[in-house]
Amino acid sequence: MPRKIIDLAVSLTDQVQSDPPGLGPQITYVDHTAGAAEFSQMFGLPEGALRDNAGAAVERCTVTTHNGTHMDAPWHYHPTMNGGERAITIDEVPLEWCFGPGVKFDFRDRPNGYTITAQDVADELDRIRHVLSAGDIVLVNTAAGARYGEPDYVGTGCGMGREATLYLTERGVRVCGTDAWSWDPPLMGQAARARETGDWSIFWEGHKAGADTVYCHMEKLANLDQLPSTGFEVIALPVKVAKGSAGWCRPVAILDGGL
Repeated sequence: MPRKIIDLAVSLTDQVQSDPPGLGPQITYVDHTAGAAEFSQMFGLPEGALRDNAGAAVERCTVTTHNGTHMDAPWHYHPTMNGGERAITIDEVPLEWCFGPGVKFDFRDRPNGYTITAQDVADELDRIRHVLSAGDIVLVNTAAGARYGEPDYVGTGCGMGREATLYLTERGVRVCGTDAWSWDPPLMGQAARARETGDWSIFWEGHKAGADTVYCHMEKLANLDQLPSTGFEVIALPVKVAKGSAGWCRPVAILDGGL
């Protein structure tokens, strides 16, 4: 049967609001006419040397490694992982972590700001009748996926808490991801709750779980609503940014034609 490939990445663009103000990418597009002028200046080309006087179209980008769909490395969360080891950077992530059976959790019904617990994860696994295995790649479908590109995207959706994250890693999950802006619940809400309670351990708690375990997660995934709960493979290779806290990523899900 033919395979179906589902693109799980959003485009890197400055035309869609998908980051807090001041954190978005900036892209300058150089068209073929401008590219011809640049070639002429760089290489001394005479008029008419290029076919149709069209040079190279290029894009100049000012971005962080956390713009667009990307994979966070343990170095992003904390200087150490596994309770004391130096946290690995994105160029050190083992490639074998980046291929594996996909598992989708559907938490779209959870309210904005809700923190997913270990019990929520266990209940979802019971619902979809799946037992996690080492190497599974877990993708979390939240309400944020449907709001991508809208002004409320960053503040939409639930997020994974510390105990939920540890529940996954204790069972051998090394790569996971979400369609929300953050693996944690929206950070403004987390900060507000921390101020109310005086408990700042809840702020960025899902990320900070990486200090006590080892895992990578992807953020700003797309099209998770098109996936079944299980029965697909995921390939998610991050760009190899030297000493990077993250790398841009174009993950795909591969489904057998019969699904």
